[in-house]
Amino acid sequence: MTGTPILQVDGLAVRYPSRGLRKPPNTVIESVSFEVGQAETVALVGESGSGKTTIGKAVLGLTPVSGGRVLLDGRDITRHTGRARRALSADLQAIFQNPYGSLNPALPIGRTLAEPLLAGSTRSRGEVREHIADLLRRVGLPEDAADRYPAQFSGGQRQRIAIARAVARQPKLIVCDEPTSALDVTTQATALDLLSELQQSLGCAYLFITHDLAVVKEFAARTLVLQHGRIVEEGRSTDVCDQPQHAYTRRLVAAAPVPDPVLQRSRRHERLELEATS
Repeated sequence: MTGTPILQVDGLAVRYPSRGLRKPPNTVIESVSFEVGQAETVALVGESGSGKTTIGKAVLGLTPVSGGRVLLDGRDITRHTGRARRALSADLQAIFQNPYGSLNPALPIGRTLAEPLLAGSTRSRGEVREHIADLLRRVGLPEDAADRYPAQFSGGQRQRIAIARAVARQPKLIVCDEPTSALDVTTQATALDLLSELQQSLGCAYLFITHDLAVVKEFAARTLVLQHGRIVEEGRSTDVCDQPQHAYTRRLVAAAPVPDPVLQRSRRHERLELEATS
């Protein structure tokens, strides 16, 4: 990473109350620290339950933070709520996993894209319409898509719309929570290409949350591997994927599917050996 980080997570902890008065709190995240640079993509990788989505929610203010700090462009936003949190929308946005549930089915796409553009804006409605048309072009959809409803689009198209909404105000950071996991392989590649193109043109940074190491190797500059709420390995994505140092990371790499059946069998045996010795 070079330059001033756009995101700084310092000693982050998230704990939820346990059932029963005498039980200690359930720790989901413990002492997690990392940075995301300007226009950089950093991946958070781990199995289901590792805490990666909880970190994304903590950055977005969607889950309470028990300890540590979250800084956005040098501003402490750890406990921002209400109006202060809404004011961050120009700099901080999200793309979620499910393109079917992230769009309001009762609103045409144009209305959905207009909402972030009109928030705290002095733009005229004509300027907003022009901006929406430009957003749709950027994500590869026709201008008349603005008049249609989410049910009229495929899953890949809906995720393009969700991406358009996220970049509408040209944020500095976008939290991408499993944004391609609900898509087929071909549509995944298209969505990742689109995210790369938008990053180059807009200069935004991505905190990319995923379980797919094959994706992060090609898409993210750096990767953080999360296990049981702690970072167990971090480094350049190519190094983490090709030369994993931690046993947990090696298991994740061995579990990743590959098209070569011979290599796939070899990885399966390696994974079984790692699980037997862990």
